[in-house]
Amino acid sequence: MFQPSDATRTPKFYRVCNSRPRKHSLFTMNRYPHCLIHAFHLQDEAGTMLMTSPPAPAISVVMSVYNGERFLAEAIESVLGQSFGDFEFLILDDGSPDSTRDIIAGYALIDARIRPIFRENRGLVASLNQLLAEARAPLVARMDADDICHPDRFDLQKRFLDTHPDYGVVGTRCTDIDENGQPWPVSSVPHPLTHEGFLAAIERGEPLLCHPSVLYRRKLVLGVGGYHAAFRHCEDLDLWLRLASVTRLGNCPEPLLRYRHYADQVSSRHATEQQTGAAVAKLAYAERLAGRPDPTASLDRLPPIDDLDKLFGREGVARDVRATLAQGLLYSRAALRDSGFEVIIRNLREGGTHAGMWRTVARLVRYGDPARAARLAATLVSS
Repeated sequence: MFQPSDATRTPKFYRVCNSRPRKHSLFTMNRYPHCLIHAFHLQDEAGTMLMTSPPAPAISVVMSVYNGERFLAEAIESVLGQSFGDFEFLILDDGSPDSTRDIIAGYALIDARIRPIFRENRGLVASLNQLLAEARAPLVARMDADDICHPDRFDLQKRFLDTHPDYGVVGTRCTDIDENGQPWPVSSVPHPLTHEGFLAAIERGEPLLCHPSVLYRRKLVLGVGGYHAAFRHCEDLDLWLRLASVTRLGNCPEPLLRYRHYADQVSSRHATEQQTGAAVAKLAYAERLAGRPDPTASLDRLPPIDDLDKLFGREGVARDVRATLAQGLLYSRAALRDSGFEVIIRNLREGGTHAGMWRTVARLVRYGDPARAARLAATLVSS
């Protein structure tokens, strides 16, 4: 039986109900998650009891979870322990077969700010758009089920947006950790602090925002169409690039999120699809910047790389995307084992650079894939 830790039982946490929350049926929690403990009891002039919704909070924290039992409790407690407490916490279980549901339900019974949502699996993009639609606050804070918030994260980010009305999105710099909470070495440049730095980072291909660290204005995100299904596994990058034309984006200099790296996370398991989507998102950004229509705007799914010339209406797009991907996938073990390997081979046959390729041959041998190592070596010799 799941037992929340004592960290959630501190005086910081409050209830908005006058009465102690009761266990509800599965039907009630699925159909009316906000009614679990989020209700005010009022009387009309005749003394009849009325149920009304509580006032809208300052921030809606949104978290989508799928099979997140391993790190979920720590992530939830880091949100509940914020020094800024005027928020609702929407946690959507995207049809997890593990104990995610029990963990969420357990915390919802002890903190009235949590609004649990349980349903069948529909994927992250559909979940994020549902959370956006159900959020009641003007500001939305993203959070993932495997990361940890600094206690002052919401307070500092809200102060920034309150004092910078021209900014629609603010992220934070991060402390990178491994699955055991120990430091994870990274070599990437820090996230840009200002909008001008953000635009320059786009051109240099540098990191922009850490998705689970952001606080943004809900109305602006809805105004650009929310998250686009076509950019699965890089839906955040596509959103930032679309928002860049309507608002300013930046980051707090303080590391207010502990960002976790481990083998099962999306960026490790879906590297090829993620990097392909990122390359196409940047192409779409360039089209908008040049005053041309965005050919990806109405897509539910991106086409194969070979069809990108047709999508963008000019030759060479697919070749350029493969050249970009080839260098980005060299160090991804998952990509070298899936369709990313074919992208690398195709790029070499089209005259792509050999830089780093012989080291990749050795890497494939270490990964226990001598057949692919031999094929890559043969392609390098013949191209």
